[in-house]
Amino acid sequence: MAIKSGKNAMFTEINITPLTDIFLVLLIIMMVVAPTFQSMNNNVTIPEINNGTSVEQQNATVSVTRDGRVFLNETLVPIGNLAVELEKLKPSLSKEEVVVRADEKAKSSIIMDIMDAAQEAQYKKLVVAGEPLTKKAQKALEEVVEQ
Repeated sequence: MAIKSGKNAMFTEINITPLTDIFLVLLIIMMVVAPTFQSMNNNVTIPEINNGTSVEQQNATVSVTRDGRVFLNETLVPIGNLAVELEKLKPSLSKEEVVVRADEKAKSSIIMDIMDAAQEAQYKKLVVAGEPLTKKAQKALEEVVEQ
């Protein structure tokens, strides 16, 4: 303790109690204010998937396997020719609608290519199936290719 009395008094100890009080008040303020920073953007409407609704089979169904192969109604189609094939199929459909079913490991760039092909073929609606392509469905598509 180095306290001197008089004019040349030296005080070498710091009282940290007020400093601690300030930090506790700041911590409480941050805990109260922090949840308001996690606000959601209300301008974005998130799509919902209805359980139990089935996809009509009269539509053009594009399936994408895990390895990126594209099938149009169970026929293997190169992604570059998909727009032409969709346009050929259009007169036989009851609705101008493309249903996309993809494996969960399929690259999103392939889905974007399918969207571009549907737009190029001037389809009115594109539906992304809420359920991914199952392993059983992939095996069935692979068997079609082997035949």
